[in-house]
Amino acid sequence: MRTVLVTGFEPFGGESINPSWEVVKQFDGMIIDNCHVVARQLPCVFGESLAVLNAAIDALSPAVVLAVGQAGGRVDITVERVAINIDDARIADNSGQQPVDAPVIPDGPAAWFSSLPIKAMVAALRERGIPASVSQTAGTFVCNHVMYGLLNKISGQAETRGGFIHIPYLPQQAAAHPGAPSMAAETVKEALEIAIAVALHQTTDIKITGGATH
Repeated sequence: MRTVLVTGFEPFGGESINPSWEVVKQFDGMIIDNCHVVARQLPCVFGESLAVLNAAIDALSPAVVLAVGQAGGRVDITVERVAINIDDARIADNSGQQPVDAPVIPDGPAAWFSSLPIKAMVAALRERGIPASVSQTAGTFVCNHVMYGLLNKISGQAETRGGFIHIPYLPQQAAAHPGAPSMAAETVKEALEIAIAVALHQTTDIKITGGATH
């Protein structure tokens, strides 16, 4: 049975939760279109996040890796097209690091493009009535760091495809940020189920069983 690795982040920036992990943790143990899904939490820390991710990839040899992160202020599910080789942090990460104009990987290429079918994913989400769009920037914080590192790690591995999705605040977070958009966890979960199925070259008429949260 093939494996899908899906990741979310720990809270950062003063938030008590991170919607990416709140939703992603529900996928651990699921079966989606005959593939076993494994969920892992990544630290919101430059360097350490990639160490955890790379170890999971080495252990699982997944067919698909879908990293998910919070993008407070975005209104929809945003499927990222590209990650750039820059760490440039507006705020410190959870270990206090705040790099400025530093490469994610020294001497790495300027950018990596998602190897997931990003436009097909967006089209499938919109067909289900879920707001979605292709994003042209994953920022320069730990989300971009992880996306770039992920795509660098799997480059040349035809058996593994990977990419990144940003999601809005959950409603309980947006309540503390007046005027900020949000999306219900149930909607985000459905969106990620669809995205995974499309990434596996399956139809969006997905079959889901099991699933243990922890």
